[in-house]
Amino acid sequence: MEDGNRRRLGRGLAALIGDVDTESVVNERSRLSRRVPIAFLRPNPRNPRKAFEEADLADLTASIREKGIVQPILVRSVVGGGEAYEIIAGERRWRAAQRAGLHDVPVLINNVSDQEALELAIIENVQRSDLNALEEALGYQQLIDEFAYSQTALADVIGKSRPHVANTLRLLKLPEKVQAYVREGKLTAGHARALVTVDDPEAVAQRIVEGGLTVREAEAITQTEKAERPSAKPRREKDADTRALEKLLGDSLGLAIKIDHKGDGAGQLSIRYTSLEQLDEVCRLLKRE
Repeated sequence: MEDGNRRRLGRGLAALIGDVDTESVVNERSRLSRRVPIAFLRPNPRNPRKAFEEADLADLTASIREKGIVQPILVRSVVGGGEAYEIIAGERRWRAAQRAGLHDVPVLINNVSDQEALELAIIENVQRSDLNALEEALGYQQLIDEFAYSQTALADVIGKSRPHVANTLRLLKLPEKVQAYVREGKLTAGHARALVTVDDPEAVAQRIVEGGLTVREAEAITQTEKAERPSAKPRREKDADTRALEKLLGDSLGLAIKIDHKGDGAGQLSIRYTSLEQLDEVCRLLKRE
């Protein structure tokens, strides 16, 4: 994205979440804000947020009945759709307004591109902590797939660190059963990140869910599993010269000798003893002029 577009995106986001109250933004909001019939709005099929908790909707519906919609719904015009508007951010408010029986709702019209609309939807939801970890990851992946973002550029636009973006995207590699636990709220993002590197994430996830384990307890399990995992590094077969040298030194000392070549002329020589007397003899031999 060009710098100018980034500035416009940041400005639109500031207006959306109310973080900036400059005269220019206020004037822009006044010019673009209006009330429209609730039937003119339609959900965005590309919205990263897929789950709407019944309890949350019920609470918001009750609040809207009493106070109305305080924060306008961010929308954009639908090309060729007449008076129709597509929701960029605020679908939960729109759903609750329908339940509350409202006939019209306040909107903030921002005719942005598909790319900016998706960015705004993700940013608004992430900043409000409305997305679960998988929805966040799917939103990031959608921006990468559709608009060729690098993880670094994506982190800059979303306002998160690059490691956060990378770790969130890794959750998409988890088995479907584990992802379902996250969507259902049985596992947190911290639990899920701890499962990315284990050999059998489904089994560990089930253990976490059934035991009601904390993230720290889950991390302890994964660390234990890593420690017990056999090394995948293949053992190199020693050449005949090394074996012969081990035998020569072993015969001279009367002890087991092990030579490990590390490359570039470096290596390690190990002498195994089984008693203090043998250790004393080795020391005596090494000190002998």
